[in-house]
Amino acid sequence: MQQANKLALIGLGLCVVFTTFAIAPRPKKRKTHNDRKHARKLARMAKKIRRHFRRFRGGDWTRGPGRSERYQSVRSYMRSRPTRPLGRRRVIYVLPLGRFTQGQTKVVKLTAKLLGLYFSRPVKMHKPLPLSVIPSRARRKHPTWGDKQILSRYVLYKVLKPRMPRDAAAFIALTSSDLWPGRGWNFVFGEADLNQRVGVWSIYRNGNPDKSPKDFRSCLLHTVKVASHELGHIFSVPHCKAYECNMCGSNSRTESDARPLALCPQCFQKICWATQCQPLLRYKKLHQFCKTHGLQADAKLYKKILRSLQPHKHPPKRR
Repeated sequence: MQQANKLALIGLGLCVVFTTFAIAPRPKKRKTHNDRKHARKLARMAKKIRRHFRRFRGGDWTRGPGRSERYQSVRSYMRSRPTRPLGRRRVIYVLPLGRFTQGQTKVVKLTAKLLGLYFSRPVKMHKPLPLSVIPSRARRKHPTWGDKQILSRYVLYKVLKPRMPRDAAAFIALTSSDLWPGRGWNFVFGEADLNQRVGVWSIYRNGNPDKSPKDFRSCLLHTVKVASHELGHIFSVPHCKAYECNMCGSNSRTESDARPLALCPQCFQKICWATQCQPLLRYKKLHQFCKTHGLQADAKLYKKILRSLQPHKHPPKRR
């Protein structure tokens, strides 16, 4: 796999991320004092919320060849010159690719909204593209079960990369078509190039959101988890080996479903430092999103986190 050192894949129920990130040219210094001050504030907040997360105990995704990912501390992340959505490149673009049902269209729009809250960055919907932009050489019928599929890497390098907006922190496509990344693979849920800041994810295997309200919530949850997880990788956050959180890898749908949408204390510090966001406001908006759209388990967790971070109000003393 020629580009294995810079591609993130989720597929075959597998989540594979190659965390050898290219080192970009050293950016101009940006308010280093404020960066350090913000980092100290985030560290204090992280101590208050860590009791809401279980420590990482391993998983299927850590076993087998190609799974020797190292633990990365918060300090190591900050020193690694990560990709940060600051300066001119600060917008997340979402491109709908192909046809969508009414329910799928709603899932795509809500996923775009969630990404804006999750990474505290503006999100813009790019003009949709039809599947006719994918030539026959980048399509196939699966040899065993007959599903029509499109080549994910064609989408990355021939569809997204040439259309990358100048102010894009990341440019992602969401499609209702099944994906496969090339020879030797059955399918992938998604794939991203960590250096080019492009990614494509499919909702094909996330259930039918038009079937019932329960199926809609299930499709929405699976879609936002994959999208936010992979976008975290684009912003240089590797798989988490500290706590059970959204940045852990997964080797099956069951393993993925067992993790929350929320970021653990360490990944929370990485993303909030990279985006220079207001953590309390971020948590309030994420709690409201989950509550509004029926993601009850995640809404409950965000509520607990908020209670831990907000100052306790004591009743006035009687005289």
